[in-house]
Amino acid sequence: MSPYNKPSVLVTGGAGYIGSHAVLALKDAGWPVAVIDNLSTGFRFAVPEGVPLYEGDIADADLLARIFAEQDTRAIMHFAGSIIVPESVSDPLKYYHNNTAKSRVLIAAAVTAGVPHFLFSSTAATYGIPDVGAVSEDTPQRPINPYGWSKLMTEQMLADVAAAHPLNYGVLRYFNVAGADPHARSGQSTAGATHLIKVAIEAALGMRSSVSVFGTDYATPDGTGVRDYIHVSDLAAAHVLTLEALIAEPQRSLTMNCGYGRGFSVLEVLDAVDRVTNRKLDRRMEARRAGDPDSLISDSRRLRKTLGWEPAHADLDTIIAHALAWELKLSDLRA
Repeated sequence: MSPYNKPSVLVTGGAGYIGSHAVLALKDAGWPVAVIDNLSTGFRFAVPEGVPLYEGDIADADLLARIFAEQDTRAIMHFAGSIIVPESVSDPLKYYHNNTAKSRVLIAAAVTAGVPHFLFSSTAATYGIPDVGAVSEDTPQRPINPYGWSKLMTEQMLADVAAAHPLNYGVLRYFNVAGADPHARSGQSTAGATHLIKVAIEAALGMRSSVSVFGTDYATPDGTGVRDYIHVSDLAAAHVLTLEALIAEPQRSLTMNCGYGRGFSVLEVLDAVDRVTNRKLDRRMEARRAGDPDSLISDSRRLRKTLGWEPAHADLDTIIAHALAWELKLSDLRA
């Protein structure tokens, strides 16, 4: 797609972890892009120079209308929301408000303004605890926590709205997102993050005393949970390809899993962090967490076939090395 006919994209939550990488991918490819973020968990420094940043909330319909008019927005990439599963269990109303009710406001504003394309950041948590080895898009969706339900409700809203209005959508269901921009322009910056790779790197750098391993009796080769890790820049590239596909076929909507189709156990990840950092992590064996499946691996064939997507960073040590480089840079930014 020529840079001269690329429409303007609004990225919600574009100062956050995945959203900021989507902004970089769009900007690198020559798309006009703007960001809305309330900076509750995002960071102003994560938005590249030259990208308009509107500090505000996606529940502010008047602000959205102004942004759409000022930026001539023709597509939305929606990343804004809350993502911590245990918190969703203890504070479900926060998740139904931030992830579902606010998404409803955003979708309604898009319909009112005639924005024709909408990409939604969904999650493998909508599948709950699947009873298959590799999860396809046709695997039944049975969420086991409010986080998963809040995302599934938004998926349903998009399907219903697309049937009633001239809007098509892309739903991308993420598995375990990890890593950082290969050029260390952005990464996972949230204090107290729960992502395993970030936690392990913080421990390797002396920012945590140990790493907890929750459960060692799963039905996996080494007894620890197995997850499908996808590099955040590969995920961002999938969003750009999805946007191009939505524009090319405005009558078609897409729902796709985002992962590599292979998994690593918790212990394999910690071994890799030891290897990349040349440190030995202190591992604390803990009880299982409620609701954690033994294994969660994507069947990502639809993504590859539909978009021609091929990952550029599908190597665990590379993912960890990029995350480490960002953590070191982040220490300088906070200094």
